[in-house]
Amino acid sequence: MSDLIHNDAQNCRYEKRARALVDQMTLKEKISQMLNWAPAIDRLDVPAYNWWNEALHGVGRAGVATIFPQAIGLAAAFDPDMMETVGDAIAQEARGKYNMQRSFGDRDIYKGLTLWAPNVNIFRDPRWGRGHETYGEDPYLTSRLGVRFVQGLQGHDENYLKTAACAKHFAVHSGPEDQRHYFNAEVSKQDLWETYLPAFQALVQEAGVEAVMGAYNRTNGEPCCGSKTLLKDILRDKWGFWGHVTSDCWAIKDFHEGHMVTDGPVQSVALAVNNGCDLNCGNLFVYLEQAVEEGLVTEETITEAVVRLFTTRMKLGMFDDEDQVPYNQIGYDQVDSPEMRKLNRSVAERCVVLLKNQGGLLPLDKSKLKTVGVIGPNADNRRALVGNYEGTASRYATVLEGIQDYLGDDVRVMASQGCPMYEDRFQNLAQSNDRLAEVKGICQLSDVVIAVMGLDSGLEGEEGDEGNQFASGDKPSLKLPGHQEELLHVLVESGKPVVLVVLSGSALALGYADEHIPAILQGWYPGGQGGNAIARVLFGDANPQGKLPVTFYRSDEELPPFTDYSMKGRTYRYMEQEALYPFGYGLSYTQFQLTGTACSSDVAEEDGVGLTLSVKNVGTRTGCETVQVYVKAERPGTPNPQLKAFTKVPLQPGEQREVSLHLPLSAFALRDEEGRAVVEPGTYTVYVGASQPDSRSVSLTGQAPWKGSLEVKRRVVIEE
Repeated sequence: MSDLIHNDAQNCRYEKRARALVDQMTLKEKISQMLNWAPAIDRLDVPAYNWWNEALHGVGRAGVATIFPQAIGLAAAFDPDMMETVGDAIAQEARGKYNMQRSFGDRDIYKGLTLWAPNVNIFRDPRWGRGHETYGEDPYLTSRLGVRFVQGLQGHDENYLKTAACAKHFAVHSGPEDQRHYFNAEVSKQDLWETYLPAFQALVQEAGVEAVMGAYNRTNGEPCCGSKTLLKDILRDKWGFWGHVTSDCWAIKDFHEGHMVTDGPVQSVALAVNNGCDLNCGNLFVYLEQAVEEGLVTEETITEAVVRLFTTRMKLGMFDDEDQVPYNQIGYDQVDSPEMRKLNRSVAERCVVLLKNQGGLLPLDKSKLKTVGVIGPNADNRRALVGNYEGTASRYATVLEGIQDYLGDDVRVMASQGCPMYEDRFQNLAQSNDRLAEVKGICQLSDVVIAVMGLDSGLEGEEGDEGNQFASGDKPSLKLPGHQEELLHVLVESGKPVVLVVLSGSALALGYADEHIPAILQGWYPGGQGGNAIARVLFGDANPQGKLPVTFYRSDEELPPFTDYSMKGRTYRYMEQEALYPFGYGLSYTQFQLTGTACSSDVAEEDGVGLTLSVKNVGTRTGCETVQVYVKAERPGTPNPQLKAFTKVPLQPGEQREVSLHLPLSAFALRDEEGRAVVEPGTYTVYVGASQPDSRSVSLTGQAPWKGSLEVKRRVVIEE
């Protein structure tokens, strides 16, 4: 992010201009600008603007745009540089679409420059339906990826934002979806600061994110969109946030209809605005005029909120001459361009995680195949490509289509849906599981069977967003739904080699597959070009390099209650049992050696410690390894080893590269019961490898990370 756009002087300059404009408005006009559909004020040359725009993994809900892999898939790449590239590409298309649309007077919803992304909530429980909107379960990974995504969205111009990003949903928000309008997330100060807040803090203080969106739920009794603790004490006073705060959509009415903390809409809007919520996604702020009349809110408070909103619009160049703003020159021809499609496919390839590859079944050799069976409810399912908050692709490539296009006329591809996603049968008058004969026939004729299963956004997502069939978007269990597990049994019993491709936005219990299927790929929701990317991975034109940003548990029976927001027993940082597939795990078609790891000191001082190592590709294929560094405080009651640094290392066969990483002193800090970040004196173990240092990762990869011991001599408080 530009040093200028977010420093105090620059903000003051924009704020001064915004205040001069807002001071000319009547109270009614000011209030009108605090709704997401802000109307024009013709006498002041203020055009209409709709603040509600989506860009989670591409410009959403506004016609044709590049659909990148869903956020959880992007996270699997463990690639901050890629995240900024994707963010910049999304901003490029957003500007191109905005410039075209406003030239025709179209200022409708989803067609602006204030993009309500990224979602940096922590995916604490795999049952949460919206987890696929996040960057996974780890606050450090989420912070690093989120910062760079925001920097990509907002750009590096000295004077203007390319688009305005929004960190959501602040804070302590991860289900249950069907309770979010009245749910109170109770969390200790330690968990709040150790897990739920770090990504938001990084986006505010490092990336200069322009907006923050409050969550629907209460946190420790306060509704998040009107929380003094979150919005005033932490966000503005402690972190120094300059930007504006928006409510989640229709969340303000939950204050009196769900949370029951106010008596009605007038009190609700007063609570929100007095605690720093500037924008209402919804219509309840129309009651602000009455709130002023009743003395519940001052006009000065409203003025400050509107000044913050117009400061953002000033930063976007909405009140400057057309030729003064460089981003106004971006044309609509930038949208869905050949370059964007190429980037999208490349990104999708980097997100695939190879979970198992027994006997080197993958990559498949096209020259040795005559017939390939592609079977499963996600084989030709467009919804399983895109996740939610998606745009519209000009062309979709499902896994079946990607394989068909890749193999062409050289290899016959036979296809079957196999079974419905979750229903009992395809045809109402048919018997249960009515495609099994077709499946068996295809298996009999095939040299290899590619099973494409999992979920889609009709099963996991936001409450009511896609007409979810299961638990308002949350998963009732981690099992493959419907007859999918039974279908897997049939494929295994055919005796043919089976490759399982899982398309889902979350971890599933794949115990049977792990025991009986030789090759498994986790493809997430891979975007509009996803099928082409997965085909290239299956046949070796692309080498999988993804790592899991979430833990794959063996069953949901291992999980604490969904409504329990304590981190005890949750995620790789606090779980006690062995995972099926651990966080940070992912295989490759080539092999890497990590050697010569050394630490700059055996004592962690104020400037931290440096790490060096050599990474060599000792296999026969070009590949990319993710070096991961974990830190464990060796004293009772501390978390498992936690990710504290990582880097991507692309290598040609036989190539070796020297890698340097740095652990700041803060990497050794943990939060105490009051939420303070403290580095305690004592021993710390540092692990460096291609995975986390748990026993399951070691057994799956056959490699144990390097292990070193460091001492901290004195107590250091990093943050009060």
